[in-house]
Parts: sequence; C-alpha cells; structure tokens
Amino acid sequence: MGWTVTAVFFVLYTVVSVLRNDRMLNAGYDLGIFEQAIRAYAHGRAPVVELKGPGFNLLGDHFHPILALLAPLYRLFPSAVTLLVVQAALMALACFPLTRWAHRAVGPVTGLAVGCALGASWGLVAGVTKDFHEICFAVPLLAFSVTALGQRRWWAAAAWALPLLLVKEDLGLTLAAIGAYIAWQGVRERRDRPAERRRFPLLLGVAVVFLGVAGTAVEILVLLPAMNPRGGFDYWHQMPGETSSAGSLPGLVSMGVHLLWPPMKWLLLFMLAAPTAFLGLRSPLTLLCIPTLAWRLLAGNEHYWQPNFHYNAILMPLVFAGLIDVLHRRPEIVPPHRRRKVLAFSAAFTAVTAAVYPLHDLVLPSAWQTPAHVRTAERLLTRIPDGDTVASSNRLAPMLTGRATVSLVCFGTGPDPAAPTAIPADPPRWVVADRNDPTVKTPCPLAQTHRMLRLYRAHGYVQVAEEDGITLLRRP
Repeated sequence: MGWTVTAVFFVLYTVVSVLRNDRMLNAGYDLGIFEQAIRAYAHGRAPVVELKGPGFNLLGDHFHPILALLAPLYRLFPSAVTLLVVQAALMALACFPLTRWAHRAVGPVTGLAVGCALGASWGLVAGVTKDFHEICFAVPLLAFSVTALGQRRWWAAAAWALPLLLVKEDLGLTLAAIGAYIAWQGVRERRDRPAERRRFPLLLGVAVVFLGVAGTAVEILVLLPAMNPRGGFDYWHQMPGETSSAGSLPGLVSMGVHLLWPPMKWLLLFMLAAPTAFLGLRSPLTLLCIPTLAWRLLAGNEHYWQPNFHYNAILMPLVFAGLIDVLHRRPEIVPPHRRRKVLAFSAAFTAVTAAVYPLHDLVLPSAWQTPAHVRTAERLLTRIPDGDTVASSNRLAPMLTGRATVSLVCFGTGPDPAAPTAIPADPPRWVVADRNDPTVKTPCPLAQTHRMLRLYRAHGYVQVAEEDGITLLRRP
C-alpha cells in the first residue's frame, strides 16, 4: 500500500509541476537559482549563481551541499524539469513510511486514509508546486525519522535525521529536537524499567542534540559568512532579537506579542492542526514542529507566516506522525467509532484545501493549455544562442538557465544597489524583459527594470523584438 500511494502522488506531483512550468508560473527566484547551482555542481564548479549577483556563491546564502547529489542526474538531463521531477519524487516518498506505519499499527483503512491525506495535504502540494527548493530533501528524511521515533527505533531515527544538517542551516534545530525526544524517551524508559538501566537512548539523544545545535551554530556563524560576499549571514535582520531592546522587558513582551500577531499566524497554526482533526496535537511528536515554527513566527518577513510558504512541507510529516501516534498508542481516547470520524474530518479538510491549492490544476482545462503569451516568450527566446549571457526578468529566467548564463535585468552598478546608475561591469550580450511579469515588487521592482532598460538602450543595445510586452535587446 505504501508504495502504491507514493507512486500515485509522484505522478500527480510531476504532472502538476510540469504543467505549471509550461505555463511560465515558475521563476528565476527560485527555480532558476537552484538550476544554476546544480548546473555548476554538474560541471565540477562551485555553485556560483548569477541570478543572486555577480559571482555569488549560493552556499553563502543558505547551507545546502546536499544539492550536489543531483549533479549526475542533471548532467544526463540538463533541464529545470529535472529538478521538478526530483522534487516530486522526494516529496511523494514521504508518504511511504507514514502510510506503512499507519497500516501496520492501526489498520489498512487508516493507512490508506492517512497516506492519501498526507499526499494531498496543502503543505506538501504548496511545496511541490512552488518552484524548487532544497527542503524537498528534508521532507522524506523527516518522514522516515519520525516514523522510526514512533516505532521506538532510536538509532534509525537519528540516522535518518542527521543529513538534515546538509539540507539547510536551520534544520539543525529540528535535528536537536529529535535528539531531545530520544533523550526524553530514554529517561522514561529508565524510570519505568529501572532494572534494565538502559542508557543508550539517553546518551544517543544527548549526542544528537549536541550535533544539531553545534551544526547550526557552525553553519550560521562560520560557514555561511565565509562564503557570503558580504561576509555575514544575510537573514539576521529578520529576527526581532536584532533590535537594541530585545533583551529588555519591553523587548521580550514585544517579541511575545509578535509571536502570535498578526492573525495570519493563527490561520497558519489552524491549518497545520486541522488535517489531523486536531488530534495530532495530543502526541509529543507534533512538538518537533516547534523549531521551524518558532523562527518563522518570530521573523519579520511576513511571507514566512503565510500558509502558502513552501516551508510548510517539512511540517506535514510531523503532524501526521502525531495523528498515527495517537491512534496507535492512545486507543482509549480514539475508539473505532471516533477514529472513523477523525479520518472523515481529515479527508473532508483535505478535499476542501485541494480545491484551493494547485492540485486542482489536474481538472482545469486551462491548466493543460499553453497560453499565447508563453508561446510568444518561447519563440522570442529561441533567438538567444546557447551559452550566451542574458539579463532577464524573473519569470523568463528559468526558461534560459539550462543553456545560458542568466542574471536579473534589474541588476546594475552604482552607489545605491537599489537604484543602479550604470549597466553591469560585465554587461550581458542579451537583455530580455517582460512587462507582464507579475513579480513586479521582488526581486525586480518594475521601476528599476524600466531604468535598466533605458540604460541598456543608452549604451547602444539594439532592440531585436518587442511583442506582447516582451522586449528583447542585443548588444552590438
């Protein structure tokens, strides 16, 4: 059953991801960025990403060396679609251990219901259909690790969780939380069965906590600044602890208020608990969500609070593991008749969110058609030779990153990076900009794009084409 559910969702994820990519719904930020990094790995180079800036090493932005594992596959199939298919496979793989655990622990009906609810959950669907991100590796690792925790296989849980240190710098804190859970269970085992004096879970848990905390500290304080062109960690400013009053009583009160305000954060918490009919909250496994939720809710970036943020994908295996744990270990509070109601509520909530999130693309006729604007973009971009250099707008970038060196059209030089006054020091041969690109605030504000187009024209760039809002310029 586990492999069947996994295979079904792999196909669904792949189809939806490719359909969205064919409709130009992905962008340079982030699909193009990751393709440039993996393309560099595939050719034996450091992951320098021109979309982030001239000579920008992506390991100075976030610490994700696990991406190098995709290099051999990308070398065989050099396309952004390769990344989307791999992401679909990794996300779908998370269904396997949890479906099998639920099947064996509770029964086949529960196993099928939990596996399908997880696969169609809003968090996984949002993550798998939103460009490509390194956290697709964390989703199956956490699914296998938390399943091992639920089955009291401590060494397996630790082994599955350790690679999280290579996925992203903050996931060391989730690794530490897993270690704390193992240590806590070790203490309980020694208390309940003192004659056995079992020390290994406790010692293993403490070691995992140390590795998680130390790993995150080394990555954020040493490795990332060493590879970052600005010599620091770019995301400190988003944490409220950076303010001068953070250590004072008013600062702590302000941080506490900020943790649960504005109301969008309550919506996020509701949507995390609802897929399990709120029953998963009764399992300590759900507490493993705290490290990720804490930094997201404390951050000053409002995108981190929103339910459509791709980082919700790593929380889905944890909340569904909590549901399985309660159904298996607390049968007194979930008798068979109540279990059926819980699974029915979970299925109903999943169906409602599936109608809102991109899985519904499968039944929309428009999702299977290539818009005329996309066909125009594809035709114009064929004029750019392979291996050339291009300054592109955000949505056009991933259509070029597999065969050209791509930077953002709004990048230039000058005393104020936010308002460049000159074209780049190493100017691209081609410039392409799309006035219909919906990402007009970040990473390229519309006014800045227009300013750079005027600068390129002033420096002799010749207009090759302008059609359906897409402008193509070439350096003489």
